[in-house]
Amino acid sequence: MDIADAIRLKRAVREFSSQPISKNDVLKILNAGRRAQSAKNRQLWEFIAIQDKDTLSELAKYATNAPHLGWATLGIAILTPHPSQRWSVMFDAGQAAAYMQLAAWEIGIGSCMATIYEPEKARDLLGFPSDLHIRAAISFGYPKDPSVITAAPHKGGRKSLDETIHFDRWNPKND
Repeated sequence: MDIADAIRLKRAVREFSSQPISKNDVLKILNAGRRAQSAKNRQLWEFIAIQDKDTLSELAKYATNAPHLGWATLGIAILTPHPSQRWSVMFDAGQAAAYMQLAAWEIGIGSCMATIYEPEKARDLLGFPSDLHIRAAISFGYPKDPSVITAAPHKGGRKSLDETIHFDRWNPKND
């Protein structure tokens, strides 16, 4: 799958089969995140790859509306310095997340972002140091319905370019 197709077809997947993800594919996904761009090439992220079902289920409790994290066969917690220390860390973490999700999509693995609303409970669960912070995790797994990987995008699911793009300066849309 080329990048344009991956971007056009990518969608959130929240229902996964029980098929495990191979170590090799886990490393491909993580390496894609590691390769993401970051402000001044600081790479201020750390990733925790979680395949233990009990840990994934517990982590899902610290996210709102994210039971998919507990249903996944792989979860990746994205750790950064606290966002108040440097605004760009969340942008950089988002790029790493997008790279990982696109790398997974290319090999037939779906994913969905989860916002962690109880970061201190997540810290206790995952054991990461106090100088790191968690706000996001990603669930990964083979889709319960494998056809979603190659299905055409939903009609009407995205705003048009005309609704979202402005050139040179703000241009109000004509109603």
